[in-house]
Amino acid sequence: MNESELVALLKLKDRQAFKEMVETWQDMVYNTSIGFLQNEEDAEDISQEVFIKVYQSIYSFKGQSKLSTWIYRITVSKCLDHLRKKKRKKRFAFIQGLYSNDNNLAIEPPDFVHPGIKTENKEISIALFKAIDKLPPNQKTAFVLNKIEELSYHEISEVMDSSESAVDSLLQRAKKNLQVLLKDAFIGSDE
Repeated sequence: MNESELVALLKLKDRQAFKEMVETWQDMVYNTSIGFLQNEEDAEDISQEVFIKVYQSIYSFKGQSKLSTWIYRITVSKCLDHLRKKKRKKRFAFIQGLYSNDNNLAIEPPDFVHPGIKTENKEISIALFKAIDKLPPNQKTAFVLNKIEELSYHEISEVMDSSESAVDSLLQRAKKNLQVLLKDAFIGSDE
C-alpha cells in the first residue's frame, strides 16, 4: 500500500491501516523520543501519544510533506512539550523544597544510557546525553534528528519547518555548545 492509500484509509479510521502505520513508524517514533527524553518509560508513553495524535488529527494532514515528516513533527512537538512540563514540575518541587523541611523533593533523574550504546561507552554516553539535554530546544532537535535519527539536512528542515542553512547553523552551534559542555564535564571530573 502506498502512502496516499494509507492516508486515505487512515482518514476513514481503518484499523488495519492504523496498525500498518504504527508498525511502519513505531521504531522511528520511539528512537526519536528516547533521544530527546532519555527515559524509556517516557519514550514509550510519548510514542503512544504520538500515534493517538496522528489517528485523531489525520484529517489535518494535507500531504504537502511525507507522512513520516509529519509524524516526526508531532513526535518532536510531544517530546518538547513533555520536557517543558517536566522542567516546570522540577522547578515547583525545588520551590516547595525551599519552604519545607524536606529538601529531597528536587530529585535528579538517574543516569540514562541509550539502549543502542555499548557497555564500554556508557560513561561517555551518559555525559553526552546530559550535555544534549542542556542544549536549547532548536539545537537539541536538530542534533537528535541528525546524529541519532540520521536524518539529512533536508529532512530536518522539513520537520522543523526551516531552511537547510538554518539547520546547518543550529547543528554548528549545537556542536560548539556540546564541545564546551563535554570539555567541562571531563576536565571537571579529573579535578
